[in-house]
Amino acid sequence: MPSLSLRDRIAGAPISWGVCEAPGWGHELAATRVLAEMATLGLGATELGPTGYLGGTPAEVRARLDEHGLRLVGGCLPVPRHVAELDLSEARQAVAVLAAAGAEVVVLAARSTDGSYDRKVALSEHEWPVLLGNLDRLAALIGEHGLRTTLHPHVGTAIETRESVLRLLESSDVELCLDTGHLLIGGMQPLELLDGFAGRIGHVHLKDVRTAVAGPVAAGRISYLEAVRAGLYAPLGAGDLDIAAIVAALEAAGYQGWYVLEQDRALDGEPPAGQGPICEAGRSIDYLRAACGA
Repeated sequence: MPSLSLRDRIAGAPISWGVCEAPGWGHELAATRVLAEMATLGLGATELGPTGYLGGTPAEVRARLDEHGLRLVGGCLPVPRHVAELDLSEARQAVAVLAAAGAEVVVLAARSTDGSYDRKVALSEHEWPVLLGNLDRLAALIGEHGLRTTLHPHVGTAIETRESVLRLLESSDVELCLDTGHLLIGGMQPLELLDGFAGRIGHVHLKDVRTAVAGPVAAGRISYLEAVRAGLYAPLGAGDLDIAAIVAALEAAGYQGWYVLEQDRALDGEPPAGQGPICEAGRSIDYLRAACGA
């Protein structure tokens, strides 16, 4: 994308409003409310959210975004890539919609076979080459549509731990989506990744983490969803990560991509107007602007 200021590279994501593709996640706010609240906060772009959430066709997605003055950054595509003979028909359809709706990047996650994020996925030595082969197939498909491929280390997926992230970096040339929260829970400090692999970062999800909650989910004592409901993520600047230092390191390394605000939430019901996720997202934006010169 063209060179833009940091302020112009901040995007939202429906997950910050409790909208998630994982089964049984919680109450889902209507897309019209989520997009309107993003626009109210001054955001100019968003990720797609679950397939179909913003519309079933590219024209519907574009119309809904245009109504709120937003552009599409990209979208997450969770695929169980360690499965042999992986059917790419669903991925092909999702990528085509993203491309036609104006996206720039596809964020892949090596999800579990049932789509849950609540248990660890440990790859065998036989499954690693299967995953890498499927990654190449997906990257080729994504490239055919003119989009960039990034891989998202994520809790409850095959690429979660520090060891699996490093092995992936050594075994593949794929760019990473640096998610500050998931990386930390998996056992790797974001600044450690930037020290060795800043040039491999193609996309960023910014989360601040309460480490007192992150410890139990990392150890498997509580599920990821339970941790989210227990306040795993704080507004930027209110948790235990040095978000300003991470952003500074990315900028110093020449990163010119998006900073997507992703504070995973799970809602029990509909918050009153002007309350709920919009308040915490607003605090995160205020922090970025004050602490990071955004």
